[in-house]
Amino acid sequence: MTGIQWDAYWAPVRLSLEVALLSSVLVIVIGLIASWCMTRRKKFKGKLVLETLFLLPLVLPPTVVGFLLLKLMGRKSWLGQWIEALFSAPIIFSWWAAVVASVVVAFPLVYQTLKVGFMSVDRNLEDAGRSIGANEWQVFRHITLPLIFPSFISAWILGFARSLGEFGATLVIAGNIPGKTQTVPTAIYVAVDSGNMTMAWIWTYSMISISFLLLFLTGYRRAE
Repeated sequence: MTGIQWDAYWAPVRLSLEVALLSSVLVIVIGLIASWCMTRRKKFKGKLVLETLFLLPLVLPPTVVGFLLLKLMGRKSWLGQWIEALFSAPIIFSWWAAVVASVVVAFPLVYQTLKVGFMSVDRNLEDAGRSIGANEWQVFRHITLPLIFPSFISAWILGFARSLGEFGATLVIAGNIPGKTQTVPTAIYVAVDSGNMTMAWIWTYSMISISFLLLFLTGYRRAE
């Protein structure tokens, strides 16, 4: 392990953890809202199309997702121009671009996990809460959320793990700028390409360890 530049090692790890943490929080909130609406509203026009769009990033190549995000939020798009005017800087090739990419690719896993949780809730328990005067927020907070808590934890862990390992979409929309947008997956790619197998292995061991722990926790929660 001698001769290893630990500062160079830690920068992508820290960035990956920061991006994964923020994106997992954002995607769990978005996933909660989306899955709750889709399970509580029985049928509406375009429901199947909307749910298909929700799950599309799960089957699309990450580079395709990244390209679509690049066109959607690039400096020539109306959304990209609006973001640049609002924050005085483009979102493309920034730290926030990595967060957006991670949220999009992690969303299908989070949505599906939470959807299963909501569908397993006994509606009679929710109706009982409403019958004693509880409003929708109180029913959700005190009845629904505790019942889906195992699914909530699993969804958050899966979202974090998926965000942590994101490569293709991140590379397209955020680039590979050391110290700014270079995450562990992109750092491994560069290390292998340049022949620095020592750093590539160290980053790989780190990702395996973190991912194993996250998946172990997910399995442990399901086994309870």
